[in-house]
Order: sequence, then structure tokens, then C-alpha cells
Amino acid sequence: MRARDLAVEYETVGLDSDALDAARLMAEHRLPALLVVDDLGAPKAILPASQMVKVLVPEYVIEDPTLAAVVDERHADRLCEALAGRKVRDCLSKKTPAPVVAAPDDTALEIAAQMAQVRSPLVAVVEKNAAGTRLLGVITASHLLERLLAVSAG
Repeated sequence: MRARDLAVEYETVGLDSDALDAARLMAEHRLPALLVVDDLGAPKAILPASQMVKVLVPEYVIEDPTLAAVVDERHADRLCEALAGRKVRDCLSKKTPAPVVAAPDDTALEIAAQMAQVRSPLVAVVEKNAAGTRLLGVITASHLLERLLAVSAG
């Protein structure tokens, strides 16, 4: 199995996309992460759903999780308001690594090794040529597992 055979269409957002729209996209499609692309469509970052959730939680609650118990439900229900007026770039961590990128001919083991090394929920499959970088699709960890399990069962 090569990366080009495993890659599927996947939702992407730009750095300047609305953060609330990005969160809705994640929720509606139950995505583990979003691939963030630049203006030319080249992968720039991976925004995990867990990072988006972290943006919603007030800093004081992250520092002392016991404070979550004293926040009333009325305030807790409005956590997503923290995304209002923000861009996707505002939700990326300063420690966000570059996205994991695979070449079309990379093997399933090469892809798995890349995912494991940086604990990435997805890998972007890109084709590079003189014209630039073209996104062919994405391989999620769950899709890779599904394909590997199918081969080992057969």
C-alpha cells in the first residue's frame, strides 16, 4: 500500500478561516483534526480537536482543574463563545509542529512511522513538482489502522 492509494479527500481550513466555523466542521464530521493549509493549498499545520477544546477552556481552569467544578452550567454552556472573532491561526499552539507530509510513493510503514514519531492523527499526502505542492489527500490514523487490519485479516 502506497500513500497515494491510502489518501482520501479531507476537510481543510486556512490560517485565516473563522475558528468557530472550523470547530463546527470538526464537530459535524467528527474529525480528529483539521489540516490547515496556506493560500496555495500547501499543508501548514494540523489542528487537533483536543487543541480546539483547549482553546475553549479558561486558562485558570487549565492551571487548576478543580476550579471546573465551581463554574456553573450557564457559563460552561457558553465556552464556545471563546472562539468568536478568532481565526484558526489563533488556535494553533506555539508548539504546533509542522504537519506530517508523505510523498505519494511512501509505504504504509513509512506513514505509520511518521505518525508515531510525532503522534499525529493524520498525514497529508502531497505531490511536489516544479509547479509547487499539490495536496492529494489525507491519511488518518484510524483509516491507516483499518487498512492494515484488513490486510492482516486476509
